[in-house]
Amino acid sequence: MITVTPEAAEQIRESARQGKLEGMPLRIAVTRLEDGSFHYGLGFDDNSHEDDKTFQSEGIEIVVAPQSMGMLNGTVIDYVDLEGKMEIVFINPSDPAQQQKT
Repeated sequence: MITVTPEAAEQIRESARQGKLEGMPLRIAVTRLEDGSFHYGLGFDDNSHEDDKTFQSEGIEIVVAPQSMGMLNGTVIDYVDLEGKMEIVFINPSDPAQQQKT
């Protein structure tokens, strides 16, 4: 499951409105790079595939391809201030770069 915070949902809806893409689901993807790090992508996509996983969080329809689902399970999408600039971030317990070193 992927969770969208209320702040991220508001920004996603605003982006859809500005791009005249209201009503389109948000496709989220992740790729594991050669060094093991994750590269994220998201965008509005009205092309559905039979094996896509779809669900909703905070009123946002989310679509994920099966090859990304395992790496995205448990992810929280937030909209936060990073050094004076508001950005969408992925908080992902499966991402090696985000795991705590013990």
